Order: sequence, then structure tokens, then C-alpha cells
Amino acid sequence: MDDEIEVTVDGITYKLSELGDEAREQVTSLQFVEAQITELNAKLAVYQTARNAYQAALQQLVPRLKQ
Repeated sequence: MDDEIEVTVDGITYKLSELGDEAREQVTSLQFVEAQITELNAKLAVYQTARNAYQAALQQLVPRLKQ
């Protein structure tokens, strides 16, 4: 079984070992950035959930206007 990392650029798939040093560095940078984006999206979901909870709590604490 071949577990080598492959990357696809413009619809063409390459094995990492087939790429030059600079291309491999770019792949590493892309992997890092993708991981950071994933982490930030997870944090954003937590913050949005917290905001919604704070907003719901505030709505329970403020007086209701009579219509």
C-alpha cells in the first residue's frame, strides 16, 4: 500500500516525492495554513455559540416592552 502524500494542482495529481524542494515547501506552507484555518473555524464556532448564549441570557434579563 502506497501511503505517500499526493497533491493536485490544476487537476493533475503529483506524488510529493516527484516535486522539487520549493514545491514541497509550498505544500508544507499550504498544509500549515489549512490547519490554522480549521482551528480558527473551530474557535469561531465556539465564539458564535457563546455569543448566542449571552444574547439569550440578556434577552431574559431586560424588561419586556408592552405593546
